[in-house]
Amino acid sequence: MPVPHICCGHCGAAVSAQQPPAPILIASPPVADVEPLSPGEWSVLALLCEQKAHGWPLVRMLGPDGEIGRIWTVRRAVVYRTLDVLLERGLIEPAGVEASAQGPTRTVMRATRSGRAAVRRWLAEPVDHVRDLRSLMLLKLVFAQRSGLDQTAMLVAQREALLGIEALLNERLDEATGSDELLLRFRLETTRAASRFVDDLLARGASRRQRV
Repeated sequence: MPVPHICCGHCGAAVSAQQPPAPILIASPPVADVEPLSPGEWSVLALLCEQKAHGWPLVRMLGPDGEIGRIWTVRRAVVYRTLDVLLERGLIEPAGVEASAQGPTRTVMRATRSGRAAVRRWLAEPVDHVRDLRSLMLLKLVFAQRSGLDQTAMLVAQREALLGIEALLNERLDEATGSDELLLRFRLETTRAASRFVDDLLARGASRRQRV
C-alpha cells in the first residue's frame, strides 16, 4: 500500500487550545519491541495520541516557543520526516484530509492503537541515563500532566533507577582521577539533583491525594 505524502502547508491553526488533550492511557493491545524512538519522535507520537493533526500544528508545538519545544525542539523538516517514519512503522495513520487556502491539501494524522500502546509503555518507563533526564524525563512528565495521568509509579521507578545510578557513580569515583573525576562528580551531582526533584514531585503528589 503506498505511503501517502504528508503535506507541509504553512497555514492552519495550532493544536486546538479549546479542547483538552485526550487521555493517552486507553485500552490498547500490547506492542512488540521496536527500534527505540528519539525524543522528537516520541513527542510527535504523543501529541498525535492526544489529538489528530496535520504537520503544521505539530511544528508550532515543537518549535522553540511551543509547550513541548521548550523541552525538546524539533525543526520543521524533522517533524515532517518523523511523520513519515512513524507512518512506515505503523504507529500513526491517515485520518482524513484538510483543505488549505495557501497550498495543497494536508493529510491529517492520528495515532494507531499500536502507537497509543507504545506511548503508554514509554510513559511508564523510567529514564536509564543521566544525560536523558533533562529531555526524556521532562517530556514524560509534561505529557502525563497534559493528559491527566498519575505518574506516581513511574516516579517511584525513576527514584530507584537514580539510586542505582548514584551508587554506580560513587563506585567509579573512588578510582577516578583527572578529567574523569571531574566528569563523574558532575554526573553525580546531576543525579542527586534529579533525585531531589523526583522526591519533591512524589511528596507533592502525596499531599494532593491527602487533600482529596
